[in-house]
Amino acid sequence: MGRLIVKSDAILLPSGLFDGYIVSENGGIVSVTKNASGGGEYLDATGYYVSPGFIDIHTHGGGGHDFMDGSAEAVRQACLAHMRRGTTTILPSSVACGTDELLKFIDCFNEARQTLTDGPHLWGAHLEGPYFNPSMAGAQDPAYIKNPDPDEYKAILERADGMVARWSVAPELPGALEMGDFLAGEGVLVSIGHSAAEYDDVRAAADHHYTLFTHLYSGMSTIVRKGGYRKLGVIESAYLMDDMYVEIIADGHHLPAELLKLIVKCIDRWRIILITDSMRAAGTSGGESIIGSLTNGQKVIVEDGVAKLPDRTAFAGSVATADVLIRTMRDKAGLNIEEAVKMMTANPARAIGAEEKGAIAAHMDCDLVVFDENIDVKSVVVDGVVRHAPGV
Repeated sequence: MGRLIVKSDAILLPSGLFDGYIVSENGGIVSVTKNASGGGEYLDATGYYVSPGFIDIHTHGGGGHDFMDGSAEAVRQACLAHMRRGTTTILPSSVACGTDELLKFIDCFNEARQTLTDGPHLWGAHLEGPYFNPSMAGAQDPAYIKNPDPDEYKAILERADGMVARWSVAPELPGALEMGDFLAGEGVLVSIGHSAAEYDDVRAAADHHYTLFTHLYSGMSTIVRKGGYRKLGVIESAYLMDDMYVEIIADGHHLPAELLKLIVKCIDRWRIILITDSMRAAGTSGGESIIGSLTNGQKVIVEDGVAKLPDRTAFAGSVATADVLIRTMRDKAGLNIEEAVKMMTANPARAIGAEEKGAIAAHMDCDLVVFDENIDVKSVVVDGVVRHAPGV
C-alpha cells in the first residue's frame, strides 16, 4: 500500500457533496482537500460520484458461489463478485444447518480471510440460525432449526476464535435471552431473526443486547388477535424500537416501492441498513441456480431480477448486489444519493462497530466506490489500492 490521490467533483462526504481530492497513504485517508500535490497513483473520477465503500452485513453468496459450499475458494470468489459491484466490507452469512457443516463454514471463512489479499474486507461471519422459530423458517431448512443450546453455541464461538461478528436468533425461544447476554459479552452483534415474537418478547430482547432486526418483513411475525386483543408482532415492534437497527432487502422485489416508502417515512433513517441477503446467483446472468450449498441446496430459477422456486409460487432469495440496493432506494423509495449511500455505508459500519469505515474523512480507512448516475460501478478502492477499475 502506497499513496493514492482520487479526484472528483462529487465526493460524498458526511456533510454533502465535495469537489476536491482524497489523499490516501498506507491504506488510510490522510486528508480530503481542495488541492493535492505530490507523487503516488492518481485516479481521476471527475464526473463520477465517489462514496465510501459499501458494507454488506448479510449475504449468502454471489458470482455462482455460496458461502456454505465448503471451500475457501468459494468464499473468495463470492466476495470478489460482490467487490466488483462496490462492496468493500462483507459479512458472509451461514444458514440453519448441522453443527459440522457450520463449523466447516467457519473454517472456510477463516482460511479465506487469511488469504484474500485482493478482495474486500471479511469483517466477520454472520451466523443465521439455527436457533429460529420453526413457524418462521422461511427458506431455512426446518430439519436443523432448534432452541439455543449453550454448550453448542459456546463451542462454536470458541472454534471461531473471534471470527463471528453477528448471530441471528429468535429471542422468544427458551434460553435466547441468556444467549443474547453471552454473545454481547463476547463482542457479537445479536439480531432478531426468523421470529414469531410479540412486542413484550422484543422489548425483553432489547434489554438483553439484541440491537438489530434481520431482514424486516421477511421471516417475522405481524399483528394477531388473541381473545379479541391485538398483539404486535416483530414487524410492528421494529417501528417502535428507536434504538435498534433494521435490515431491509432493497432489491426492488422482496419489498414493494410502497413498503420501502413506508419504512423510510416511519423509521429514523440512521437506523436503516441495506442488505443484499443474496444467494449464489448474485452478479450472474440468471437462469437455473441453487440456493444453499451445492450438496444440500435446492434448485431455483433466476428471472426478473430475483430467484424463484421452480413452480414460481414464491421468491427463493435475492440476487442483488450493493449497487442495486442504492439504485432501488433512489428510484423506488425516493431517497437522494447521499441518503441511500449512508444506509449502505455509515449505518452498517456503526451497527457492527467498524469505527474506521463508512465515511470519507481523515483517519478513516480508504475504501471507496466510484460510480455514475445510474449507480454503475466504475472503480473500487480497498485499503487505498485500486482493486477493480472497469470504467475510469
